[in-house]
Amino acid sequence: MMARYRTAAVLTFFLFNFSFASFSQKTSFDEEKHAAAPDYSIEKNWSALAFREDVADALPKNENWISDSLKEVDVFYVHPTIYQKGPLWNARLDMEKINRKVDKYPVRLQASVFNANCRVYAPRYRQAVVDVFYHPSEDGDKALNLAYQDVKRAFQYFLKHHNNGRPFIIAGHSQGTHHTRRLVREMIDTTELKDRMVAAYIIGFTIVDTLYENLKICESADETGCYVTWMSYAEGVTPKGNWYKNTQSINPLTWTTDTSKVVNEDYTATVVFNPKKTRTRKMEVQVKDIGGKVLWVDTKAPWFRLMKNLHVADYGLFYLDIRKNVKTRIDSYFKK
Repeated sequence: MMARYRTAAVLTFFLFNFSFASFSQKTSFDEEKHAAAPDYSIEKNWSALAFREDVADALPKNENWISDSLKEVDVFYVHPTIYQKGPLWNARLDMEKINRKVDKYPVRLQASVFNANCRVYAPRYRQAVVDVFYHPSEDGDKALNLAYQDVKRAFQYFLKHHNNGRPFIIAGHSQGTHHTRRLVREMIDTTELKDRMVAAYIIGFTIVDTLYENLKICESADETGCYVTWMSYAEGVTPKGNWYKNTQSINPLTWTTDTSKVVNEDYTATVVFNPKKTRTRKMEVQVKDIGGKVLWVDTKAPWFRLMKNLHVADYGLFYLDIRKNVKTRIDSYFKK
């Protein structure tokens, strides 16, 4: 019974923190005294680092840990918004409650999907409060830019001190994708770094097909040097607002942009709250053009089946398939 209540509490956290919360700040961005920029030479300013035991090491059941020394590719992952309420436009890195939530939820349940084949790097950053997305403003744009500058500095530090010329994957979700899509445009798309990028998993935010000069959406499971993206909703849902306008989506059951509905009667790749526990349920997935190409999902997985907006489940719905696809793209990259 207690486990049931705990699960319900976690669901409440997800629904509130990722789907509905929005708050107004009481001061302007310029009036706010902002915390100092993170020093990424300090380990505590990373939620996940290679060669360190942390939450990104979570494994599915029956998998054994593979030493980071044996992995030939790195992943640079940027987490979604956890800062939901507070007087600041940007969270400070000494807000330990927020740090614990970053670790427990997105890093453990999303960044861990890459750990079978990648060394995982996930920076903490002065994330913008979620209200910037619900009530766009000049102040909100400034808050997002401040957050992005942290992500950019973290990536530059990662390249210089951790990556050392290795192939890499860029990954993010929600606000993390807002920042990584810009990072890819400014630092990778038109530079020599694009030759080292295996793929970008930039999921849960609008990605229009004119965003990049060179990079395109992936069209097959083994394509490299491209990006993977989708926005998930329950089948039949047309969301309010402009979140989905002109966006693109891949169907992660086929890893193509084909718009045919795909039905799997015994889908076994879904993770809800624990990577060690996968769910076997019927799953129907279709890339649907509703003014933007979103992912319509009909899932029987617990909790997720209750949601109309499946944003929080963008990774969890397809957790093991993403995990397998990462290996497929890495293998293809080295063959090329």
